[in-house]
Amino acid sequence: MKKTSTRLADGRELVYYDLRDDTVRDAVDRRPLDRTVTTSEVRRDVLLGDSVAIASHRQGRTYHPPADECPLCPSQGERLSEIPDSSYDAVVFENRFPSLAGDSGRCEVVCFTSDHNASFADLTEEQARLVLDAWTDRTSELSHLPSVEQVFCFENRGAEIGVTLGHPHGQIYAYPFTTPRTALTLRSVAAHKEATGGENLFDAVLERELADERVVLEGEHWVAFVPYAAHWPYEVHLYPKRRVPDLLGLDEDARSEFPKVYLELLRRFDRIFGEGEPLTPYIAAWHQAPFGALEEFEGVNRDDFALHLELFTIRRTPGKLKFLAGSESGMNVFINDIRPEAAAERLREVASS
Repeated sequence: MKKTSTRLADGRELVYYDLRDDTVRDAVDRRPLDRTVTTSEVRRDVLLGDSVAIASHRQGRTYHPPADECPLCPSQGERLSEIPDSSYDAVVFENRFPSLAGDSGRCEVVCFTSDHNASFADLTEEQARLVLDAWTDRTSELSHLPSVEQVFCFENRGAEIGVTLGHPHGQIYAYPFTTPRTALTLRSVAAHKEATGGENLFDAVLERELADERVVLEGEHWVAFVPYAAHWPYEVHLYPKRRVPDLLGLDEDARSEFPKVYLELLRRFDRIFGEGEPLTPYIAAWHQAPFGALEEFEGVNRDDFALHLELFTIRRTPGKLKFLAGSESGMNVFINDIRPEAAAERLREVASS
């Protein structure tokens, strides 16, 4: 992998990640852009103990542009985009309309391929490995920013999810706090460790899932399963078999196997609802240990956390979505319409040939 860092016309950082070491990236952003001004701030909810990002400047962000005006495609002639060069393998840049900025963190966009009509599932294993390396590099770089405590790499796919740009891409949020979801998990890890005299909760969960009927696919270094208490109609968790706290901890064997396993998983997701159905909308979310202090989680350190990816769709049947209504949105109590064992069986049935 070759990494080339440059700046856009308004001062935002852009980083090319290339498969070839001899690739030269010297294209200049020719757009007449003013320096980006954001109004992002983080406010704490004292009743719930969580935080909310207030980012009113995002109301003006790009919304469903036609394909020939996509800001994530390479620049061509006088059609200038966020990527100054006329081609790229993978690229990461600071979001022009960030939810988090400055002392409130940072937001980046990750473009998986220059092919506007592709999806992550269409990538080759070599391309998918390049994206994994980019995620890892950005996690490392962002973790060193003084305002950042947690790095979250994720992909939203599909208009049903709320995606406003059709080009295959994901995002990275670098939070100035430990997210509520992770804090809840760490409290469970701490309680289990104390109750069992030191057993790791992630290890216990993985051991149980490996022995159960909800395993979807398994490699030498990775395993994917539908969790016992799945929240979403089709939800799969992908774990490395060797526990590591973040993407930086993966060894070369796990990195090499990841593309094959993950691409197979994504392709199965697109087969869930049968031939002729639109591509399955999904969220793919990497869960990594925070880089900040963990004193509030007594007895827990970063190595007690287990890196994993959670992949889920809000579609429950062809043409029907799972909406977060009263119980889910009002009380955070999910109601799943599909038995996890049935979801796992379906995902095994649709294995690609």
